[in-house]
Amino acid sequence: MEITFYTTAQCHLCDQAEALLVATPLPGPIPVEVVDIADSAELVARYGTRIPVLQRSDTGAELGWPFDQAQLITFLQS
Repeated sequence: MEITFYTTAQCHLCDQAEALLVATPLPGPIPVEVVDIADSAELVARYGTRIPVLQRSDTGAELGWPFDQAQLITFLQS
């Protein structure tokens, strides 16, 4: 499984989500691809009002902000 982290520059909510992701204890490493939505008009249209958003590569499931550590762990282990 890999996680895509949809974000953009100067987004304080994205900074909070990133800090939570880094601080969350996980049983093993999970690769995270960081995608700046500002690089794509399609991604801005899809995520512009929803970022930060995490997306699982294996299921396509998404977790949008706000989320806490328990929700993040459940999302990653589902």
